[in-house]
Amino acid sequence: MANTGPTLNQLNLVVRDMGATLAFYRRLGLDVPDTAVWRTASGGHHVEVEFPNGVSLEFDSRALAKHYNAGYRDSAVGARSVIGFSLPSRDAVDACYADLTAAGYSGRQPPHDAFWGARYAIIEDPDGNHIGLMSPIDPARKSAPPAL
Repeated sequence: MANTGPTLNQLNLVVRDMGATLAFYRRLGLDVPDTAVWRTASGGHHVEVEFPNGVSLEFDSRALAKHYNAGYRDSAVGARSVIGFSLPSRDAVDACYADLTAAGYSGRQPPHDAFWGARYAIIEDPDGNHIGLMSPIDPARKSAPPAL
């Protein structure tokens, strides 16, 4: 039987300052060439970053969002969700977090050994979105989950 359910293929973030957003995600390690930015006389309005797994991360200006989403409302901060990025190693999580916080981005959760066996940290992008940084899971490092 064919799967007819939805497939996640895009995450779209509406941003206040395209330049600041691109600087953050480039520093995070995303390859975003200047030619990928759709610009008009009023500035950058749309960028799409394709990942090998078929998912795209897109950034839109508030002005553009108001044109394609009648329900869009400006917000001072990003949504309270975590956008996760995998990194190749535990050391890479520590290094990426250190680099981003040294560059002035707000760290929300310093790197730690998470109970599920990964090295994990959270940094905040310029719009207040929480960005999760996670190493591969090491089964030998798993521990009991917290008592909630």
